[in-house]
Amino acid sequence: MRILGLYCISFVLAVSSAAAQPGTARNEIRVQLTAHQKTVLSSELAGAISSLSVREGDSFTAGQELMALDCDMHIARLNKAKAQEQEAAKVQQVNSQLDKLGSISTLEVDVAVSRAIAASAEAQLMQSIVDRCQLYAPFSGKVSLLEVDAYQYVSEGQPVMEILDDSQLNVEMYVPSHWVGRVNSGQRIQLRIEETGRTYEAIIDRVGASIDAVSQSLKVYARVDGENPELRSGMSGIAIIEP
Repeated sequence: MRILGLYCISFVLAVSSAAAQPGTARNEIRVQLTAHQKTVLSSELAGAISSLSVREGDSFTAGQELMALDCDMHIARLNKAKAQEQEAAKVQQVNSQLDKLGSISTLEVDVAVSRAIAASAEAQLMQSIVDRCQLYAPFSGKVSLLEVDAYQYVSEGQPVMEILDDSQLNVEMYVPSHWVGRVNSGQRIQLRIEETGRTYEAIIDRVGASIDAVSQSLKVYARVDGENPELRSGMSGIAIIEP
């Protein structure tokens, strides 16, 4: 009985301690800042890096060249394919004129047409390969991680850098499931960020579609309001959500 009594006391103390944690009695929830967009860029071809125009932390604009591979061999193959395409087109043109004069068989005409189509397809294929020799930024942002060096050989599909767009910082948080009617899109909340020691305003964008049955929590997404250049993706803090 004494052991059972001690167990009950311990259980009551544990529950009381949990109730005193942020996010329950004081309407505070742990949050983390995330970038509006982020992705890992990989090399679409195998080859040696001929130029690397960004470093970690550098900013870039959408469409800017970030990296280039040595593609002399692919360019030579493209030039050869274009020459073969022109040759096949001329043969087709001559055979078409001979066909009008009845001086060539239908088979020869059809073969010339097929060869012209195949040569054109080969030229397009080589052009698409050459186009992949440069890596361009899909959006404006910053380099968060650079995984390669200039003149390094990379394989096809190898990750080369992580980039993010932090022009708009998002907020991710998990709230208790019984708050489901308490958080709504468009609602303003306060953020207290640990790294800066300052308080910011945020606006709830959307609320998760389902409740996690195990943790009995609901995911909520918000965005930081205004321009705050001192904030960085990955910072954390507390969201104060008034009832």
